[in-house]
This record gives sequence, C-alpha cells and structure tokens, in this order.
Amino acid sequence: MRERKKIKTREAIRGATYALIEEQGYDATTIDQIADRAEVSPSTVFRYFPTKEDIVLTDEFEAVVLAEIRRRPAEEPWPDTLRYVLRHAARAGMEEDPCVSRLRTHLMAQVPAVRSRMMESMSATGRTLCRVIAERTGRAPDDLEVRVYAMSLIGGLMETGVYWAEHGHRDDPRDLVDRALDVLEHGLPGAGNH
Repeated sequence: MRERKKIKTREAIRGATYALIEEQGYDATTIDQIADRAEVSPSTVFRYFPTKEDIVLTDEFEAVVLAEIRRRPAEEPWPDTLRYVLRHAARAGMEEDPCVSRLRTHLMAQVPAVRSRMMESMSATGRTLCRVIAERTGRAPDDLEVRVYAMSLIGGLMETGVYWAEHGHRDDPRDLVDRALDVLEHGLPGAGNH
C-alpha cells in the first residue's frame, strides 16, 4: 500500500513537471510550481527527485530493461537478447506515452543541464548493466571489456534518443535502436580496416 502511494506521488510530480514544461518551457518551471501542481510540498519533490533534471530523466526504463534481460532464456545469444529487449522497451515507451518520450528526448537534446545530469546518471546505470552482462556472459562485472561494452551501450542509447529528437522524432525508435546496436556489434559501417 505504501509502495503504491509512493509510485502515485512520483507519477504526480512527473506529470506536473511535464505539463508545466509544455506550457512555459523548462527554464521557467520551478520546483515550487511543480509541487503546487502535484499537490505536494517542495520538500516532498526533493525527497523523490534530488534535482529538476532528475524528474525529467527518471523513469522506469532501466528497471524494466534489466528485469526483461533477466527473463530471457539463458541460452539465447547475448546480442539477440539485447536487441529483443531494447526494441521491446522502445516500443513500450512509445505506446505508453509518446508525448513524454518526445519531450524527454527533446530536453536531452536542447537543455545542457538535462544532458549533463544524464551523463552523470549513466555511471550508476552502467554499473547495474555490468552486473547483468556478467550474469549472462559468465564474465566478471568489473572486467574492462564488460565495462567498456556497458558504457558504450548506454552512451549509444543516449545518443540515439538525442538523434531522434534532433531529427524531429520522424524515425521509428526501434529502427534507430537497431542501427545503434548494429554499430556496437559490427563497428562503423563502411569503415573497412583502415
């Protein structure tokens, strides 16, 4: 019951933030306005989200992706697991709330503070992903190769979101995820062995 109340509060804060940003822009939106719109105190907003950027960036994507990876068959090749899970996540994000997906990637592309906070949060996500990759591949989570792969993947996904926004959200995000994963799997197309 308490957990449900927490989720409702988080969603109310996030919803208020997105609505205010749509109405008046990111910079004009204050924590006091967000608290007022969400019908909570400013201290409650900060208890759930340390910064305004975190409200925009925090979603359940990471938890969903990691849980989904763990649900895939152990014998499935790792690249297949990754492609399946990330395409599924991209589709789910679009179906759940396409406006929010567009707004979030737009802010990542346009607001330096949001992009900077995204970069900071990537290291925590990277450590979690290292553990998941280690579970699946039998390698140690702190292997250099595992760490480089995890951070390349996270950086690639972040750039995919920014690219999507910079190109007017025209492409299907699943196709962009496929292109990003192709680069990770096979290297830069047409680069040869120069």
